[in-house]
Amino acid sequence: MGRILIVEDDTILGESLKLFLEAHGYDVDVARSYDEAADLTFENKYDIYVIDVNLLDGSGINLLEDLRVAEDKTPAIFISAIRDVGTIAKTFEIGAEDYIKKPFEPEELLVRIKARLGKTGKVSKELRYKDIIIKDGRVFKNNKEIELGSVQRNILEKLIENTGNVVPKEDLMDLLQNPSDLALRVNISKLKKKLGIDIKSVRGLGYILE
Repeated sequence: MGRILIVEDDTILGESLKLFLEAHGYDVDVARSYDEAADLTFENKYDIYVIDVNLLDGSGINLLEDLRVAEDKTPAIFISAIRDVGTIAKTFEIGAEDYIKKPFEPEELLVRIKARLGKTGKVSKELRYKDIIIKDGRVFKNNKEIELGSVQRNILEKLIENTGNVVPKEDLMDLLQNPSDLALRVNISKLKKKLGIDIKSVRGLGYILE
């Protein structure tokens, strides 16, 4: 199943949602603050974020904004008692997938999570290339997890899905937040170094993983 990070400063609600989602097969972590959430997203890879708008030390909106700047494209669902249209609109403007108004039934959150993870295909997706495995959005080499940013992971997935075939540069550019030839070359170089794989550049066409 998927891995979820709940960012909620209400301890009782956070733990209740954790127990509920774990009972349905999900792997769940809970953070109570901006700083704690930032640390967890740096240390771990998640399939979806569930974020409260108001946190102990800041704003859930600012948290997602900063994650997006860091090229973290993990789907996010906001939960909040705030019903102001401007606030709701802001969450979608910065890239949220959904917004649930408190109070809500845990079953409603479960339905929304299933819908979002079903669209990304991350729950059951598994890719293999030699000694590399991508499973549930996490990358392993020789059974050891390798920390990759979401952009590099998406590029790797695209290359593995097309092993033996040239992936057009334009297709890989679409995976970048700020597309440029330099940004693509840097990400390809980092993948080669971190994973020890040979990604070849085909001049004028794109890249290939053989």
